Amino acid sequence: MLRAGIVGLPNVGKSTLFNALTHSHKADAQNYPFCTIEPNVGIVEVPDDRLAKLAALSRSAKIVPAAIEVVDIAGLVAGASKGEGLGNKFLANIREVDALIHVVRCFENSDIVHSSGSIEPIRDMEIINTELILADLESLSSQLEKNSRRAKGGDKEARENVELLSLLHTHLNAGNPANTLQCGKEQAAKIKLFNLLTAKPALYACNVSEGDAANPSDNKHVCAVAEYVRTHSGAGICVICAQIEADMLEFAPGEAAEFLRDLGIGDSGVSQLIKSAYALLGLSSYFTTGEQETRAWTFKKGMKAPQCAGIIHGDFEKGFIKAEVVSCDDIINHGGWHGTREVGKARLEGKDYEFVDGDVAIFRFSS
Repeated sequence: MLRAGIVGLPNVGKSTLFNALTHSHKADAQNYPFCTIEPNVGIVEVPDDRLAKLAALSRSAKIVPAAIEVVDIAGLVAGASKGEGLGNKFLANIREVDALIHVVRCFENSDIVHSSGSIEPIRDMEIINTELILADLESLSSQLEKNSRRAKGGDKEARENVELLSLLHTHLNAGNPANTLQCGKEQAAKIKLFNLLTAKPALYACNVSEGDAANPSDNKHVCAVAEYVRTHSGAGICVICAQIEADMLEFAPGEAAEFLRDLGIGDSGVSQLIKSAYALLGLSSYFTTGEQETRAWTFKKGMKAPQCAGIIHGDFEKGFIKAEVVSCDDIINHGGWHGTREVGKARLEGKDYEFVDGDVAIFRFSS
């Protein structure tokens, strides 16, 4: 299961958001810096309205949604790359996740301490980014040294690594994260092997007050973050009110929806955040459905039919013959497998077929 790490300065709402995401009270969300020391880990279900519709058609006994793992990581301060605050622990935890959800405080509240003394989201973002870049530069220097020694001995791969590492070093030295380097697919794949913090996909979550949740575009801090992200990074952005989401932990589903409507909010910020994080990781869902269960299976975009079959069981991939596939919309609109087959919407796909989000599949394989 892929992991997304929640990062940010102390007291920006990371732990409150983690509790809302995981529907728990696992994370300590006190009003002082470093109330999170050891990372909290939780499993987050990916909201998907299609599951209930498919389950109703198949009269499924249960529904199993897709999920990702979320990690609440200790707050970072300037100097973390040199061990300030909980820097070394923070950076080690970041290396273990696949993507970053960077929480940025975009609300004023004199009762909640800010580690830098004032609300300036761009400054806060740059503190985090600078520390990650500095940590990456240190890692790159070490990797450059090792590869340079191997290159002198005639190692062709090491020579190619030195060229790419040098390019990355220049890029990072200019204050740019690794995930903004323009390069080809082969180089991009190799960069992932260098395990750089700034190479991880990132999503900025603007944490706003209850009063700004319905109309976040009126919040000057949100606008500033959006402009910064547009011009300085390849990251995504979403808006949440962590406090509203935390308050809804005590509500029944129907009560939560009514509460949001009363506030003028169409959809939960947490729901949007989870979907954005799922997409950020390059993930999609295909479905299997029957009387026993309707389940969403997570796959990476670009995966072919045998690989997707292997997500269910390795034997499915080894003995793959064909996949009977229909789009989720078609199977819902035509009342199930029988209806889609009658109108010719179901099709048999071979080993070269790339699955797309929303495919519903039955695999044929030899045991």
